[in-house]
Amino acid sequence: MSTRRAFLGLAAAATTAAFRDDALERVLAAGSETQGALPEAVAADEAYWREIQQAFTVNRSYVNLNNGGVCPSPRVVQEAMKRYLDLSNEAPVYTMWQMLEPQVESVRRALAAEFGCDAEEMAITRNASESLEAVQLGLDLKPGDEILTTTHDYPRMLTTFRQRERRDGVVLRTIPFPVPPPSLDELHARFERALTPRTRVILVCHITNLTGQIFPVKQICRMGRERGIEVIVDGAHAFAHFPFTLADLDCDYYGTSLHKWLFAPHGTGFLYVRRSKIPRVWPLMAAEPKQDADIRKFEEIGTHPAANHNAIAAALVFHRGIGGERKAARLRYLRDRFLRRLAQSPRVRVHTSFDPQMSCGIGNLQVEGVDSVTLAKHLFDSRRIIVVPIKHAEFEGLRVTPCVYTTTDEVDRFAEAVEQVIAKGLPASAAG
Repeated sequence: MSTRRAFLGLAAAATTAAFRDDALERVLAAGSETQGALPEAVAADEAYWREIQQAFTVNRSYVNLNNGGVCPSPRVVQEAMKRYLDLSNEAPVYTMWQMLEPQVESVRRALAAEFGCDAEEMAITRNASESLEAVQLGLDLKPGDEILTTTHDYPRMLTTFRQRERRDGVVLRTIPFPVPPPSLDELHARFERALTPRTRVILVCHITNLTGQIFPVKQICRMGRERGIEVIVDGAHAFAHFPFTLADLDCDYYGTSLHKWLFAPHGTGFLYVRRSKIPRVWPLMAAEPKQDADIRKFEEIGTHPAANHNAIAAALVFHRGIGGERKAARLRYLRDRFLRRLAQSPRVRVHTSFDPQMSCGIGNLQVEGVDSVTLAKHLFDSRRIIVVPIKHAEFEGLRVTPCVYTTTDEVDRFAEAVEQVIAKGLPASAAG
């Protein structure tokens, strides 16, 4: 499907007023000029990406390289959400509940089409944590049942299962892996070796938030299914980050945030549950028995704004306007630009694989002899560069996540700042 056809196909999910700003037209026009070019070639086309950059309203006095936490939305998404909020406040009991809330079904269908599932398997949530906890807390488990995951999963997801340990007597087992690991097969083998007769659930990251390591999800899901083990996929950092569909995963449960790489409004996500599994999972908040097999039971959270989830439609249009392959190629291009440059130093340890099957836009590096927390603070205080210091029991480093609005100059400024620390050390004031 061409970029323009994809745009037109989703446009029905957003109101016509959503396109008053010309950003989308400029994105599409730029795309048509590079039509037929390989994504890797477009990744280095600064004229093309300049049009994408102009669609955002970011403050360029900062170099924001923490887009893995939460991304800014492009102007067209912000404007859509503002319009929905304005309409909501005209007479909320009618304009929000009766006019806007039903439009979530259009968003559901659009997201399901992008992910590759049936709309009746797609719940609209507020974030990956809500999505994943619905399954983590909703599966029936008995004392002694074991859950298997890695030491690199997101802290909130680990905390959720540790609460079940205290409450239900289940057992959480975690396995480490090297950063980066030698292969995807090694990651699969580590899970397989750690299985026991009591393993009932596997929690696996599609891509980790710490180093950006992609996992062999399809292999792990099939391994679990063959043994009667439920496999929950933590896709918080994956959706709209790099191209894939449900067919590439063959999973039963998948939770993600949409305010990261899709650039949807903050506080949006989705939960996929295979239709046959829906009746087996209790929702986080109570639902009536007639909803047992209805994916919407996971959306029973009480009063909530319609503006956030309705504006997801505009984010999907914007994402498709760029194209998933181009987007992933650009993210790898920007990450490799600073990571390969800094990797030339013998003092830099790279914790992220350069293999495109194992990573995408997230990079993690460590400067040996320099505390990562101190280094991150120095970069912000001296250059207004935003990165995330990672202090893990098994490694430490800086997590650096550029975005489609990031310029090559910005990643070069980050690399230059780190090189300066490598050459001269931290100033006395920063070293404390």
